[in-house]
Amino acid sequence: MKSCEIKELYDLSQTIAGDYLARFTYPWEALDGIKDYIRQLGPTLDPEIYEQKSEDIWVAKSATVAPTACLNGPLIIDEDAEIRHCAFIRGSAIIGKASVVGNSTEIKNDIIFNHVQIPHYNYVGDSILGYYSHMGAGSITSNVKSDKSLVVVKDGAQSIETGRKKFGAMLGDYVEVGCNSVLNPGTVIGKHTNIYPLSSVRGVIPADSIYKKRGEVVMKD
Repeated sequence: MKSCEIKELYDLSQTIAGDYLARFTYPWEALDGIKDYIRQLGPTLDPEIYEQKSEDIWVAKSATVAPTACLNGPLIIDEDAEIRHCAFIRGSAIIGKASVVGNSTEIKNDIIFNHVQIPHYNYVGDSILGYYSHMGAGSITSNVKSDKSLVVVKDGAQSIETGRKKFGAMLGDYVEVGCNSVLNPGTVIGKHTNIYPLSSVRGVIPADSIYKKRGEVVMKD
């Protein structure tokens, strides 16, 4: 499914992990290696720009981290990022330049591109969020199926078996997710797409579209 390929979803110049993601065809193929990649990349970062806060945690000196935030490694927080009050980063995460992880937001095994907003009461696990994507208040990724079976990415009659038990959502660049939406396991959303508030989203949603509800997706003018 070409629409799910990394080159269709992301501008790889907008993440410190661009070289890493370029190794793969589909973004979920990168999820298993995020932890090891951070441990390899961290020691190579410019000490004039980044400070190693503790084992496997590197934070840009220009980033703002609330004293109440909980940071676990491996972790890279890039330049001018903002980690707000009571944010919980569980580890294996890259937070991009000028991105926001907000109050009571939980992050786990993610690549967050530059200028991403995850500002209020969100859960993002086993996911990749593209450049300038935004998750409205209370929107979450559901990263494990209720029956614990392996996730299959579906686009109409087409499907790809991922072999993964944990798989949240792949958001392309400039995706807008409305408040209190749930992105079910195996969700892939194309660039410049908007998701209505209170949506339950599953499968592949095309680029440049508006998701109103299941079975009602319209293309933008």
